[in-house]
Amino acid sequence: MNQLIGWGIAVLAVLALVFAAVRIVPEYERGVIFRLGRVIEAKGPGLFFIIPIVDRMVKVSLRTITMDIPPQDVITKDNVTVSVNAVAYFHVVDPVRSVISIEDHVVGTSQMAQTTLRSILGQIDLDELLVNREEINQRLQQIIDEVTNPWGVKVDHVEVKHVELPQAMRRAMARQAEAERERRAKVIHAKGEREAAETLGEAAGVLEEHPAAMQLRVLSTMADITDERSSTLIFPLPVEIMRLVDTLRPLAQRAVGEAPQRA
Repeated sequence: MNQLIGWGIAVLAVLALVFAAVRIVPEYERGVIFRLGRVIEAKGPGLFFIIPIVDRMVKVSLRTITMDIPPQDVITKDNVTVSVNAVAYFHVVDPVRSVISIEDHVVGTSQMAQTTLRSILGQIDLDELLVNREEINQRLQQIIDEVTNPWGVKVDHVEVKHVELPQAMRRAMARQAEAERERRAKVIHAKGEREAAETLGEAAGVLEEHPAAMQLRVLSTMADITDERSSTLIFPLPVEIMRLVDTLRPLAQRAVGEAPQRA
């Protein structure tokens, strides 16, 4: 009886050792193996065995991590205080280095992203921050990736999500945009007036060269007024008479001036 109990305990011990030695790692993870405190290799995915008690395994995920960078109060180069938040995408490319080079690569990447965001945005003007967003994203990605590379972490992309401006700055920018729109409207109106004046000048030159065309234009205008059923009567005066009046006016004024002298 005692012998059966002994065999049962031995079998249970062997089964426990077997279960302790078996490890299954999914496709998106790797198991970093430490043997007596010294790193051996990263195993997986799938089924593999370790030495119980002697080996210790640390799982590392290889999937891309989406990390929100909390809003950071930043003073830009032109002394404007803004609140900026961003998002970073990164993943582990070397499981061994991500375990032995830093205590927590996720926390380390988050802290580095925050400090880099404040540092980079403090070197640029507000207008550049609002306009050159893509260039700023690339600079952030390159700088953060250089720091996290020794940790076995690859930063794929960093994106500035939202820039919150002070209320006074928003009002100032709104006034500036309104003034710019008014300026453009005045410029467009002035250009239209100039083009209209040039066109009228050309039309006047054509009518001056062709008096008959002027008469036709007058008759066309009279026809348009008649269609409107107006009670106003219009008597067209030939342009030649007006020119004759303009020609004789100086002679009449001269004659009036000479008459008192003779008297």
